[in-house]
Amino acid sequence: MHIKKLVAPIVITFILLMYYGFILFNLIRIPESLGIRILLLVLPLGFMGVSVFVLVERIKEIRSGDEDDLGKY
Repeated sequence: MHIKKLVAPIVITFILLMYYGFILFNLIRIPESLGIRILLLVLPLGFMGVSVFVLVERIKEIRSGDEDDLGKY
């Protein structure tokens, strides 16, 4: 079963999403102009998207059974 191998990536991704969500929530409250606020919001949103993408790729890798990438070289 691959469930034990999936727990750590899912937990870490959840923690990262909570962290970036907290940052996003606090950046929304900044009383700056709309342009500066949008620029500041792009980074956490980008990091959240990348975190989910990496999680999906890791789940695919675990399910395919191709975990030892260094063995190819």
